[in-house]
Amino acid sequence: MPRARPPFRTSSFRSISKQHFHRIAYTEWGDLDSDRLAVCVHGLSRQGRDFDFLAAALASRGYRVVCPDLVGRGQSGWLAEPDDYALPQYSVDMAVLLARLDVDRVDWVGTSLGGLLGMVLAGLPDSPIRRLVINDSGPFVPAAALRRIGDYLRTAPAAFPDFISAERYFRNVLAPYGELTNEQWEHLTTHSIVETPDGRFRLRHDRRIAEAFRPGRVYNVSLWNY
Repeated sequence: MPRARPPFRTSSFRSISKQHFHRIAYTEWGDLDSDRLAVCVHGLSRQGRDFDFLAAALASRGYRVVCPDLVGRGQSGWLAEPDDYALPQYSVDMAVLLARLDVDRVDWVGTSLGGLLGMVLAGLPDSPIRRLVINDSGPFVPAAALRRIGDYLRTAPAAFPDFISAERYFRNVLAPYGELTNEQWEHLTTHSIVETPDGRFRLRHDRRIAEAFRPGRVYNVSLWNY
């Protein structure tokens, strides 16, 4: 696997929710003039820098690659109303991203939530998505799986005393990512946490995204109509 190089550039734009405008950050790789564009969208509590190694590989093959941080994650802003952390809001944000990129066709790579979002957007009439690659996702998500996700989000540590503790946590919860190198685990950890004023580290996402999975709110999700 190639080493991750610094992104071509980082940028952001303003999208809109029912309550306010908010910032969506993204990293961009490769030739801005390339006629091949890949948009890579991460999982529920992750962020766009998860794709650095893939983005470097695709850019070396002539792709322009854009990896956004969904709202409430990474370098993006947070929503005032936690119930708005849902597919309709993410779809609006990604539609604004595609408009900003000003292209007619994109290839979409989606992991977990990013895959669900890709299915929704690819399934709409006149979609700009040419090819869709999904990972750890499918058109039907049972309620039991969503409850497990909610439990995982709610029980995540509020803070870590040091970087080593954070990396140990991610090596455990992200074990299904496979046999990554020490460099890759360090990379994932670095971009998944932020240092707090007291010298500890917290997760780099709005913990209120878990509220969508609270008891009584979880049900089967079917995207087959898309």
